[in-house]
Amino acid sequence: MSFKCSVYGKGGVGKSTVAGNVSIALARRGKKVLQIGCDPKHDSTFTLTGFLIPTIIDTLQSKDYHYEDVWPEDVIYQGYGGVDCVEAGGPPAGAGCGGYVVGETVKLLKELNAFYEYDIILFDVLGDVVCGGFAAPLNYSDYCLIVTDNGFDALFAANRIVSSVREKARTHPLRLAGLIGNRTVQRDLIDKYVENCPMPVLEVLPLVEDIRVSRVKGKTLFEMAENDESLYFVCDFYLNIADQLLAQPEGVVAHELGDRELFSLLSDFYLQPSTSDKSTEDQFDFMLI
Repeated sequence: MSFKCSVYGKGGVGKSTVAGNVSIALARRGKKVLQIGCDPKHDSTFTLTGFLIPTIIDTLQSKDYHYEDVWPEDVIYQGYGGVDCVEAGGPPAGAGCGGYVVGETVKLLKELNAFYEYDIILFDVLGDVVCGGFAAPLNYSDYCLIVTDNGFDALFAANRIVSSVREKARTHPLRLAGLIGNRTVQRDLIDKYVENCPMPVLEVLPLVEDIRVSRVKGKTLFEMAENDESLYFVCDFYLNIADQLLAQPEGVVAHELGDRELFSLLSDFYLQPSTSDKSTEDQFDFMLI
């Protein structure tokens, strides 16, 4: 059993942290896993390797784009837990296209006979940008995962990603595996959104400081738990996500809400005190300022 999955979400929501830990969880279930970072800042695999690995684009440029001169060890690095790691990199700021970079990455991995040697490939994709370029990983994916929090901006971005998945699903065997709520005390807004735009919620991760700190330390929660057993309960969340993916869910092709419809939904929700506590209302008021 094998599949490829793209992980999307608003920038700063903790998407790469989720991707790294889910990769480890899948490896713990006995799968051969490759995580491909698709962000110009090339830090997707930082928590797996502990350093910023060379990118595919940098390596190709150093070889004057002679694919025959590139070896697997030039671009594939083994991270914690046996997860292999690749960073696509990106074009210079303000120039080029991220989609081209993703295409070159897949082309090279195929040239190296590596693209089809993994049970699971996880694409960790740049923030909430769903232009044709950064939607390119969806062309190679069986599933899409969306990471969000319980706030307006992250869910607005999630809704745009839902739209991108729907468009790609017209011509590709792509399905939305579901949402993952990350670092949130509440899930009321997430639940309200999926009530109106039905899709699975695979897991909602708690607001635990160690999840944020893990990024700074360059470690996954699984590695940190080796020295702090209190973190094993957090690892169980990621293992649950992995188990749901390994069950090969049917997935959905959801239909996104219109921008005005979504804004109205959120506004109505927050204007009803009985459905939300004061702290959440204050958060929304701040976002409208």
